[in-house]
Amino acid sequence: MAGKKHSSLDRVLGRLDTLDSVNLANLVQRLARERGVFEEIFNTLQEGVLVIRDDGAIEYANDSALRLIGLGGDDLSGQTLWRLVPGLRNSLGAVLDGEGGIGTAPVVAREFELTYPEPRVVRLYMVPFRGTGGRQARRFAVILTDVTKEKESTEARIESERTSSILLLAAGVAHELGNPLNSLTIHLQLIARKLKKLRATRETESVAESLEICREEVTRLDGIISNFLEAIRPRPPDLAETDLNSVVAEVLRFQHRELADRGVSVEVATPQIPPVLADRNQIKQVLFNITKNAMEAMRPGGRLRIRSWADDDSVFIVFADSGSGIKPEDLVRVFQPYHTTKTGGHGLGLMIAQRIMRDHGGQVGIESKEGLGTVVTLQFPRKDKRARMLEP
Repeated sequence: MAGKKHSSLDRVLGRLDTLDSVNLANLVQRLARERGVFEEIFNTLQEGVLVIRDDGAIEYANDSALRLIGLGGDDLSGQTLWRLVPGLRNSLGAVLDGEGGIGTAPVVAREFELTYPEPRVVRLYMVPFRGTGGRQARRFAVILTDVTKEKESTEARIESERTSSILLLAAGVAHELGNPLNSLTIHLQLIARKLKKLRATRETESVAESLEICREEVTRLDGIISNFLEAIRPRPPDLAETDLNSVVAEVLRFQHRELADRGVSVEVATPQIPPVLADRNQIKQVLFNITKNAMEAMRPGGRLRIRSWADDDSVFIVFADSGSGIKPEDLVRVFQPYHTTKTGGHGLGLMIAQRIMRDHGGQVGIESKEGLGTVVTLQFPRKDKRARMLEP
């Protein structure tokens, strides 16, 4: 036994057969106290701690582990980790099969998703060991860490960086388009002047009409680019006390003609709501994008319902259309840049809306069912509840 250290408890356990009833009772109490101390220590850990056999049977679980895998303290009997986390057994491979031997096998690290008792991402570390007393049964110490928030924040940061790079690229392209448009404007003006010097004929009048159409189209393109640049340039909102109901009414007045041409009726239920701190022009852009999407998703006879309400923390504007709805596979991608299912769509409207809402400390949610319609909810923090936004 050279090289091994033995605690005083080990020495006592080695002489169990020589202990009288009093000393044996004292030993049992001591073991119970030490077990209680270790239980308390393990149960204060935020990480889940498990001890399992190679068949996945759970021999021990601290409170955090029970909470992560959705079990009560009395539920361990007959429970296996492989049943609670389907597919985990197959992914652990060599460690469970004993390759390399105990003591030489590396720590295994895996990430997996749990759906019960709630959706979350868990990181698992597992290492094999043997119990004392010469037992050869393989056991594994398993550490479980909830990394859901860490994953979400990382994904949000990556998406934010990706969105920013795309917006900068788009802004550069849009800016470069301005140069040829300016050149076209100048040359169209020169052509117009030369036409005025020519004798008026039916042919020159036809050319003048075509020229005027070209000038109007160039002006329209210039307006599209200006609006596009205004919409995508990342700039902090100029916050001021804003009545969201009045912004909704203003956007609907602007879109009244197009709504009528498309045969879409609008039902508005906007009772008095608390004001919010917002950039009126940016919020108009958000509302415009959402109502535009709703119009284009509906056939003549469609109905757009808009309502507002507030609770103790937030103010809500809800848009519900009777359009074609969104397929489940498309719904998860609606905020991605350049993702669109519309002919001629640029796929930036909802992404811009989401960015603006985030800059306002709010959020945008979408629910949809194919063939029935879509509901878009804008949530703003109340003026008196608004948290201070930190600079990125």
